[in-house]
Amino acid sequence: MKEKELLELLAKSLVDNPDAVKVSEVQGERSVILELKVAQEDIGKVIGKQGRIANALRIIIKAAAIKEGKRIIVEILP
Repeated sequence: MKEKELLELLAKSLVDNPDAVKVSEVQGERSVILELKVAQEDIGKVIGKQGRIANALRIIIKAAAIKEGKRIIVEILP
């Protein structure tokens, strides 16, 4: 499973409005940036208390990317 699909699957399982989850991929010079957009009312669910859920999502995606020798950054957009 690609990192983009993995992030989308994880985010959809966390939010109340899974249809509003969008993940876009931006190619950087040395890395890939995955931009996660969710509905305004679900942003807290994706970030979590003190950013714990957001950090967990980043760790999971980075671990999946390291297997393939990639560098991926996850950004959560409002």
